[in-house]
Amino acid sequence: MDFKVIRCKAAIVWKPGGSFSIEEVEVAPPKAKEVRIKMVATALCGTEMKMLKDKNLQHQHYPIIMGHEGAGIVESVGEGVSTVKAGDKVIALFLPQCGECTSCLNSADNFCIKLKQAETHLMSDGTSRFTCKGKPVYHFGNTSTFSEYTVMDEISVAKIDAAAPLEKVFLVSCGFSTGYGGAINTAKVTPGSTCAVFGLGGVGLSVIMGCKAAGATRIIAVDINKDKFEKAKEVGATECINPQDYEKPIQEVLFDLTGDGVDFSFEVIGNPETVAAALASCRESHGVCVIIGLIIGVQLNISGHLFFSGRSLKGSVYGGWKGRDGASKLVSDYMAKKINLDALITHSLNLDKINEAVELMKTGKCVRCVLLL
Repeated sequence: MDFKVIRCKAAIVWKPGGSFSIEEVEVAPPKAKEVRIKMVATALCGTEMKMLKDKNLQHQHYPIIMGHEGAGIVESVGEGVSTVKAGDKVIALFLPQCGECTSCLNSADNFCIKLKQAETHLMSDGTSRFTCKGKPVYHFGNTSTFSEYTVMDEISVAKIDAAAPLEKVFLVSCGFSTGYGGAINTAKVTPGSTCAVFGLGGVGLSVIMGCKAAGATRIIAVDINKDKFEKAKEVGATECINPQDYEKPIQEVLFDLTGDGVDFSFEVIGNPETVAAALASCRESHGVCVIIGLIIGVQLNISGHLFFSGRSLKGSVYGGWKGRDGASKLVSDYMAKKINLDALITHSLNLDKINEAVELMKTGKCVRCVLLL
């Protein structure tokens, strides 16, 4: 097939700590087992927000097109692609599902070995499909959704219901699935249990939804921004607390509120100190703490005494869902009105306003700002 290079707009970060710059880029045709996608909806996730300001997360792969939460329509496919075709609606996935590695073949595992390709910020052949002003531009998270067109591996694309509204279901690409699955799949929240959720961004709110769906009786939302409490209660929190309102450490406050700690706690911020507090908030006999927030480049400092009991600390990626299977299932659940994504979308802007979206996210009043392409 003779595919042409596509010229389109993309949001590029040219250097560490830089802001987004809207540029014209050239997007090369898909090679074997690759898919070129016309993006329709994307958003800033906490990961991008952290990368823009956290030196521990900044690397030397610049210029780069970020974005890993998005949905679009297949424009063309490379040789050997069999699971999607031009015109299909798809979810972009930072977590691939190759279907062949030990993780993919294990029903209880989702950490596909191909995820590590994202660390190169290039396609599997070691080259980029993006160029701008004559220079190659790095990929991000196997996806690069902040471009009107992008190229991904077939294994990082999930075909979804043709009737699905992309400006809603794009949340299944990362934020919603990560939080909701963190409660249902990773923690395995039980009916009648008590949960504490630290951090009330889009992922934290999705954790609350998961806890509620699993039958938790008490869901305590924890955040230092009281503006987030109304939305937390709307999606299922039974009470909201601000650690700054207390002189005691938050774990002691939670023990006072519950009598003997929470059954399940979730750290959805990516702060090492909060991880320690969330673990210490758990019941000594069987409490489970799940780290969902992104923590990279730092050491956790946790007292070994916390483990002299039955507590456990768990990690989670993409909420425990297998990439392609999980995304398709969750979109089907949304279409069947089994889950609610609409409550998480508070703002809408075009991609060229992405720097405004960054400022909105910083205020804490924006859960997710859908960026339309």
